[in-house]
Amino acid sequence: MRLRLTLVYGGLFLVAGLLLLAVTWVLVRQQLPGDIAFAITDRVPLPGPGVADTRVTKEITGQAQDNLFGTFLTQGAIALLVVAALAISLGWFIAGLMLRPLHQITGTARRIADAPAADGRLRERIAMSGPDDEIKQLADTFDLMLARLDHSFDVQRRFIANASHELRTPLTLNRTLLEVALTPATVPAEMRQLGETLLTINDRHGRLIDGLLMLAKSERDTRTMSYVDLADVAEHVACEEDRKLSEAPVLGDPILLERMVQNLVENGRRHNLPGGWVCVVTGRHADRVFLEVSNSGPVVPPYEVEGLFEPFRRHTGDRIAAPGAGLGLSIVRSVAHAHGGTAHAVARPEGGLVVTVALPRAPDPM
Repeated sequence: MRLRLTLVYGGLFLVAGLLLLAVTWVLVRQQLPGDIAFAITDRVPLPGPGVADTRVTKEITGQAQDNLFGTFLTQGAIALLVVAALAISLGWFIAGLMLRPLHQITGTARRIADAPAADGRLRERIAMSGPDDEIKQLADTFDLMLARLDHSFDVQRRFIANASHELRTPLTLNRTLLEVALTPATVPAEMRQLGETLLTINDRHGRLIDGLLMLAKSERDTRTMSYVDLADVAEHVACEEDRKLSEAPVLGDPILLERMVQNLVENGRRHNLPGGWVCVVTGRHADRVFLEVSNSGPVVPPYEVEGLFEPFRRHTGDRIAAPGAGLGLSIVRSVAHAHGGTAHAVARPEGGLVVTVALPRAPDPM
């Protein structure tokens, strides 16, 4: 835009300069014949007394006009080009000054968009000062939008966290009452089966609440930044799976990263076939590290893969009988995004998924 504005300024100046030269030459030329003729008759001796050689006068007048026009055109063009160069330089400088506030707005928007946890950067403001013109109004509107988005994210996180904490108390009370009721050996078999079913449902609800809490935490800024090797975490979590582990150092929250690896491994175990396999691979490539978990589960249509990362989405479509709370891959992607990484999955044609997490590689220790 700065270049376009400068070209427009320069083009308009050149057009105006050419028009000014043309008008000036027309005005000057109207005065030339009489002035030149007077100069000729005043300074050049005539052939006879009181007789003017009209032909000679016209020739001299025409030649003088041509010489004057050439000089006027040459010097005018040189002056126009010099002044045009100065005008274009000044236009480039002024355009930069005019566009500087827009660069400030763009820089703020880019920092928010490129942040690992974008909602954590919503507290940043442009806070532009200066006259109340259109650009400042744009910046103030952008700040107002950021404030409202920041408030919405805070309300959402507080609601999830508070609701999850409040739900823990009745679940704990229900579990205690059920365990006490099932303690006596004289409890009928039907009653014991009902109690064990209720305990299973209670545990499932507890896992759901834990998942909501973890999801709310993973969507915040990562305050704790420690050196973590995903290979060490995978070796601890995936002790029963096939492993191909290479060094994969990252900087991040150890609790969130461990939960991410645990969710991936448990997801591979849970959604598997009897006698199937789960493979965990870690490594690094250039400035990124990766964690890959694949299994031999049922066939998943490719168009359903992306939806598995949304909360409470399961491939089976059964929200009651399906194992888990439906938050495993959602937490994985949230943790990856909070650490500046990505998470995606690919369906294996023969069945199962290959889920890959890529994170920024931690710098080598000095």
